[in-house]
This record gives sequence, structure tokens and C-alpha cells, in this order.
Amino acid sequence: MTRRDAADLAGSAGAGAWAAFAVVAVVAGGRGTPLTVDERLLSWSLGHRPKVAVALARGLTATGTGVVPYALVALAGLFLGPTARQRAVAVALGAACLAAGQAVRTGVMELIARPRPPGPDWATYASGWSFPSGHTTTSALTAGLVIVAVLLRAPRGRTALCLAAGCWGAAVGLTRVYLGVHWFTDVLGGWLFAAGWLGMCLCGAARWLPEGLLPARGRPAPGESPAADDPPGGLGRSPSV
Repeated sequence: MTRRDAADLAGSAGAGAWAAFAVVAVVAGGRGTPLTVDERLLSWSLGHRPKVAVALARGLTATGTGVVPYALVALAGLFLGPTARQRAVAVALGAACLAAGQAVRTGVMELIARPRPPGPDWATYASGWSFPSGHTTTSALTAGLVIVAVLLRAPRGRTALCLAAGCWGAAVGLTRVYLGVHWFTDVLGGWLFAAGWLGMCLCGAARWLPEGLLPARGRPAPGESPAADDPPGGLGRSPSV
């Protein structure tokens, strides 16, 4: 896949996610009352809160904000670049993508100003408006950046790593509903916002980053031998014509 093809794919995926986000924002954020699915899932969570499950949910939801997402993005960036320069650029761009996404998400949240579920139903502390969910957006963006890094480097065990990152990002969002601090459509909005923002960032990186700052897809991580079926130069380089 050429850089232009990658940019077009990321841009198209991002635009689709933005369109879906806009629909959810209008339907969910513009209503004065929660949707039926929101009420039913909140009601279910209220009836299924043993102490151990609540403690686990609180621990997991705490990883969706603060230092943990930035640490994961930094590790992904260090893993991605085969040279020190590329690693530094990858870490900086990953952190910038995450920080800018959080800032824009906050602006959207203030603009929509959707109230959270009733306070007595909360099983953890929360602040601010409800849509889109901040923990969900941050963890989904982080998971997406980690998955991109893993797929580009294509190490052994990449399927398991991608599944682990994806499941973590999804689980953080679901804990927000389980703990009663967000409606489900807040979480859905967070996932869609993260997909749209990540698609836009990847499209921009593929289009405008200089060639020397981009890692070649398929190169092994430091200390790892290349797979037998990997062509010389990595999968990301086009053959000479």
C-alpha cells in the first residue's frame, strides 16, 4: 500500500466515523431525556454491582485517563521507530494526537452540554458534562495508536497485542456505563470521536510527514529477527520500477 492509499483509507475511515458521531451527537446530545438504550443499560448496571466487580471497574476505569494513556502511547512510539530520530518523532506525534484529541473533545463536550446520569446512581467520581465520554475517548485513541504501531512493526504475536489493546480500550468505555457516570451513547460517541480523530491524524501523517521520519512497515523490533516471509526492505516500501 502506498502512502497515498494509506492516507485515503485513513481519511475515508475517519470521515465515516465523524459522520456517525454527528448523528449520535444530534440524536443523543440534542434530547432532553436519555434514550431507551441508555436507561436500560443504566438500570441493568444498578442491579449488578457486587463489591468486587465495582472495585475492578474502578481500577480499570482509572487507567483511561492521566499518566497511563500517555505512557502507553510513548511505549508504542519507542517500539515503532527503528532509529532514534523516528522514535522521538513517533512519541511526539502520538502524544500530540492524544493531547489535541482530548482538547477538541472537551470543546465538543462543552458545546453539547449533555447532563450526566443522576448522581445517586454513580459508583465513582466524575465531573463535567457527559457527551462524549472523556475516559472512553482517551482510552480508544490510545488503543488505536498502539494498534497502529503494532501493525506497522508487525512483530510476532501482533494479533494478541492488538486484541489486548482493543479490549482494554473498549472495556474502559464500558466501565463508565457500569459505574453510572455516563450513558451508553456517551461511550458510543467517545468511540466514534476517537476513530474520527485518529483517522484524520493518520491521514495527515501519511500525506505530509517526510519519508525519512516514517518507519518502514514490517521491520522487526530491536533484537528481533525478521520473519521468513517478509520481503527485504519491509512491506511498506514499494519495489523499484
